[in-house]
Amino acid sequence: MLREPAKSFEAAVVSRLTWRLLPFLFLLYIVAYLDRINVGFAALQMRGQLHFSDSVYGLGAGMFFAGYFFFQLPSNLVLERVGPRRWIAVLMALWGAVSSCMIFLRTPNQFYLMRFLLGAAEAGFFPGVILYLKNWFPAGSRARAVASFSTAGALSGVVGAPLSGALLGLHYDGLAGWQWLFLTEGLPAIALAGAALLFLTNRPAEADWLGEEQRTWLVETLEDERRSHPDVDRSNVFTAFGSGRVWLLAFVLFGLNTVSYGMSLWLPSLVRSLSGISNFKIGVLVAIPYVAACIAGILVGHNSDRTGQHRWHVAICAFAGAGALMIAAYSSSVALSIATISVAVLSVFSMVGPLWAMPTSFLTGTAAAAGIALINSFGNLGGFFGPYIIGELRELTGNYTLALIVVGSTLALAGGVVLLVRPQGGH
Repeated sequence: MLREPAKSFEAAVVSRLTWRLLPFLFLLYIVAYLDRINVGFAALQMRGQLHFSDSVYGLGAGMFFAGYFFFQLPSNLVLERVGPRRWIAVLMALWGAVSSCMIFLRTPNQFYLMRFLLGAAEAGFFPGVILYLKNWFPAGSRARAVASFSTAGALSGVVGAPLSGALLGLHYDGLAGWQWLFLTEGLPAIALAGAALLFLTNRPAEADWLGEEQRTWLVETLEDERRSHPDVDRSNVFTAFGSGRVWLLAFVLFGLNTVSYGMSLWLPSLVRSLSGISNFKIGVLVAIPYVAACIAGILVGHNSDRTGQHRWHVAICAFAGAGALMIAAYSSSVALSIATISVAVLSVFSMVGPLWAMPTSFLTGTAAAAGIALINSFGNLGGFFGPYIIGELRELTGNYTLALIVVGSTLALAGGVVLLVRPQGGH
């Protein structure tokens, strides 16, 4: 146990890290997530002008995660070699350029390619920042830092939905609203890439914005933590790949992302099909689920840490979200649809914190690193499956009923699967 003065000193260092690093990284993630999902709003105009069918749009929207899957590991290896400051800046410039170049889309194949390239460019950002935070924050404050950073995904929906809806009304200089949307929301990533080069620091030892005593303490503390949990030999990487619990959690994340990205990328079109209201009003309505998700995610994550009941928090959220989607599937009311989809969205965002608390309870060292990477890589394929299957079923049936039933069933199955995962000493 730390004595009170030592605790106060640690708290002061962590507070300095938090206020220096997290607001900027939070902003970067909002921009990244917005560039990832803004195609859902662009589709309100783009599909009609470019004559894209539901299945073409669904495949293109999901293609992001094919690029994300294949390039996540190579991108992280490059980050280790060149350092996070330069590589995060490079990634931001790349994905900002790709997003802005979406204004030139004309054919389905171009749409597929650009979404794939966007996923490849963004692949290293989220895991790269998680690794970056791990290398800066002591173990006792790391989870809170990661949780705070992760809420930017939900907040981007709150900010981005009304903004995207409004930009669709901008028609100027020969560009349609959907083209202005991609351009306006892609350029900030390019601008912030330069800011990242100036603002981010690679390692604590280089942090001249910390006092000398604070910097020394932080470097020594992190080094002590690494020595107390040394990496085991390389063969233990295969522990993760041979762990049934790792694969079960990968499926749980797959179910989560099936709904999360399926809803994010189709929700504007779904609301349009129910109401026929203006694009800006659609943006305001679509923001409601993300407001609820911001609040619920924090509350559920806190209660999950307090009780240690991670499995049950994930399962209950999954079942609640699945039930809500089943109700939404048969609803013809805008109010009821928004209410039930809000429950589904807040449920999947609330699953994130408790879910990522589970792998480290039964994996350590390099096995933990490999296991988390495996869960994230395969789980994010749900981001491909969700938008794709919704598009296919929407085109097949002419409505969203069967699509919502399928993605809701996937989430319910994920809730059942997580109860099979029994971490050592956990609940």
